[in-house]
Amino acid sequence: MKIAILSRNENLYSTRRLKEAGEKLGHEVDIIDTLHCYMDISSSRPAVRFKGKALPYYDAIIPRIGASVTFYGTAVVRQFEMMGTFSVNESVAISRSRDKLRSMQLLSRKGIGMPRTGFARQPDRIDDLIKNVGGAPVVIKLLEGTQGIGVVLADTQKAAESIIEAFMGLNANILVQEYIKEAGGADIRCLVVGGKVVAAMKRQAAAGEFRSNLHRGGQASLVRLSPAERKTAIDAAKTMGLNMCGVDILRSNRGPVVMEVNSSPGLEGIETATGKDVASMIVEFIVKNAKPNNTKTRGKG
Repeated sequence: MKIAILSRNENLYSTRRLKEAGEKLGHEVDIIDTLHCYMDISSSRPAVRFKGKALPYYDAIIPRIGASVTFYGTAVVRQFEMMGTFSVNESVAISRSRDKLRSMQLLSRKGIGMPRTGFARQPDRIDDLIKNVGGAPVVIKLLEGTQGIGVVLADTQKAAESIIEAFMGLNANILVQEYIKEAGGADIRCLVVGGKVVAAMKRQAAAGEFRSNLHRGGQASLVRLSPAERKTAIDAAKTMGLNMCGVDILRSNRGPVVMEVNSSPGLEGIETATGKDVASMIVEFIVKNAKPNNTKTRGKG
């Protein structure tokens, strides 16, 4: 098979591992810088061009689309879909998962456990917004934040009001969520591929930090999932329409709650913590499913 990895950096661990895994299984794998692609959308035969030439037909693409290039990246994925190429994650599903508000609304509609959440731009009653998610302490998030950036824990009502007012002054969209104290600064990253949890790790926040992101000094370790946690991760991935994703879960007193569904999860932390060859599992999923035009949307919406 001919497989293309859409990635801005060929030296990233996840990109390298996917290429190695694909080639080890006997496939031809190219790494293509997403932002250097440009599209011929006016002809009867859609094409993606790169470095002055039309790219050849690929049986499948693996989008590694960073949050900062979601708009252009998903447009490139959509173009490949219109050419009949199979995408591990479809453009519509990537866009859906990147919109934190839309994600939470969809998860809520499906009855998947989540922290109590409020969304606001310029609320007339900040005190009511905080009260509605259970009161301080609360977690306040910028809607566009990634890797723990733009996430603040407000310990008191006064601090929460001040932070929300500050974000309002910047005309920012914010989420206000209940703080799951019993999680103890830890979350669980479940890696879902093809409707199955293929690996899971616990991420423990560094001392004095409540964000467990590995980018912020969190420590990863192997974890055993409960049946409820496994089902929650699978249901969340299905709701987003993602074939491959990372689902971040907190252990709360009322059961597992989903914090985020990541359409382009890093592989280094979870492969190191679990010792599993997740990259090869992703390639094997492609081999089983990559047929021409085997997409739900075919780039149409």
